[in-house]
Formats: sequence, structure tokens, C-alpha cells
Amino acid sequence: MKKLILDLDMGVDDAMALAYAIASPEVELVGITTCFGNVRVEQSAHNCLAVLDLLGRPEVPVYLGADRPLQATEPYTPPASTALIHGKNGIGGASVPASPYEPVGATSADGNAAVDYLIDAARTYGSDLVYVATGPLSNLALALERDAAAMMSIGRVVVMGGALTVPGNVSAGAEANMASDPEAADAVLRSGRKLTMVGLDVTHRVVLTRRDIAGWTGSGTMAGCAFASMVEHYIGSYEMNAPYLGGCALHDPLAVAVAVDPTLVGALGCNLRVDLLGEYRGRTICDERRLSDPDKSALVALTVDAPRFLSEFKARMARILG
Repeated sequence: MKKLILDLDMGVDDAMALAYAIASPEVELVGITTCFGNVRVEQSAHNCLAVLDLLGRPEVPVYLGADRPLQATEPYTPPASTALIHGKNGIGGASVPASPYEPVGATSADGNAAVDYLIDAARTYGSDLVYVATGPLSNLALALERDAAAMMSIGRVVVMGGALTVPGNVSAGAEANMASDPEAADAVLRSGRKLTMVGLDVTHRVVLTRRDIAGWTGSGTMAGCAFASMVEHYIGSYEMNAPYLGGCALHDPLAVAVAVDPTLVGALGCNLRVDLLGEYRGRTICDERRLSDPDKSALVALTVDAPRFLSEFKARMARILG
């Protein structure tokens, strides 16, 4: 069985991705690394611990990771627009009991517990390890810089982020995760580390509606009620910002699902970079200097079997929230 590490900036869709991972018998969740993004990194870690407790998996360790973009001098604070989407606590304002456990390590200029853990796990599991990043790529960039050989040995890397054939969601060209730390994303995409990019090209085609979550509260479980509250808030933000979708996009859950079952998407092999300057800062684009290189480091998901994924997602969520 493949070992799975999730790197989360624990917002609402990260919580659903975590639940999907736990409900997937194909993989064993061995650890979580955290990053800034939807919330500060400390809030992300405590959200992870609380949701793990809620889902009956308190033994999964959570590691503090990057608290800011690579070039930032101060810890990251999410903008007001992000708080509106994910709630002030990152999980839609849902009331979830705090975990009695603490995240592992500290994040500072002197060290990064998430990066230490990720490198150690890469050395331990090698090709049996699957790593899914659903936030900024700061931890992955730092790990590649510190021990490229270990990170190249990981079996599969899946990244939720970017947009190749559709507009961005924070600017005309940029998707939020890539835009949160463009230097980190560019370093990862230029590193030669093979990965699958699950971006807005496909995540905006997998949408969860209010009708889909109606049964979660009816399950009568604390987990069902909490997740219903989280996702109600999340859907509400989509109704204000992107009503044409008809619900909330399942960004992070789709990335986990693709890590479990790559056949859910059709992908284009290419070499990518990230724009670092000007109005398109944060945009993922094919690297014009590597267009003819025969070896492609990225698979960019461009099509998705939405009915199959949504059916599987709802079945697994019903199972774990029931």
C-alpha cells in the first residue's frame, strides 16, 4: 500500500481532501505537513489536528511548515478576501473541538519541521511515497533545495494549483496557490521533479451543491454536522463570487483523488514555469525555453471524469461522516 503525505493550508476544501484521503483504502495517510495560505501556518496545523480528531485519526502526526513565502521577511497574514471564502478560522467558522495534541516542531528561519519530516519520509519510503500539496509550494521548494536526491525518489507528487487553459482566480492569469509564493512554485516546476498539476482547468468542473451535502447533517454525527457547516459557508462564498458554477469547486479533494487514481484525469505533458514579474505574476505557463525538450517534468490535468469522481467523492464522504 502506498504511503501518503498531505501538505495542507487547512481551509474548507483541504478539510474535505483530508477526509477523502482517510476514507481511501488504497493509501495509508502517514503524516501531514502544513503551510500558510488559507490561514496562518499555526492555524492550519491546529485545524488539521482538530479535524483528524473529529474523523477518528488522532495518531496521524502534523508538522509545522513554512509560515511565509520564500522571499518574505514577515509571517504571512491571509487577506480579507480569503477569510471571507474560508471563514476566519479557515474551516468556515465551524465549531470543531480543539485537539489536545500539538503539532510537531516549529517553523522559523532556523528550521522547518515539515521539510525535515518530508525529507526523512522520502528517504524512508522512496517510490512507495505519494505527496500531495494543496497550498503554496514553499515546503516542497525548500525540501528540493535541501535534498534534491531524496525528493526525486518520491513515487508521485501531485500539486493542486495553477491554470493553463483557463483564467486564474486571483488575477487574470494566476491561481491562488501559485500566486501565494510564485518563487517557490517556479523553483519546483523548473527543478525537474516530475509531478501532476491539478489546476483550475479541471477543479472548476467538479462542483458540490447544497443538495449533495444535505445528508451530512442528517447523519447525526459530530463529523457530519461539522462538515456540513464548513461546506455551507464555502458554498455561500461561491454563490457570491462565482454563482455560475452552481456550487463549490472541489479543488483539493480532486488532487487527492488523482493521487489515488490517476485515471480520473487526462493530462498534457509539458515543462512549466511561473511568471515572476508584472501583471501576470503567479501565472503557470509552458516554459518557452524547454518546449522541445523530449523529457516533460509536468503532467497538467486538462480533462476530468467528473461524474466518476463526484460519485466516488460522495460515497467516501458518506462513509467517513456517517
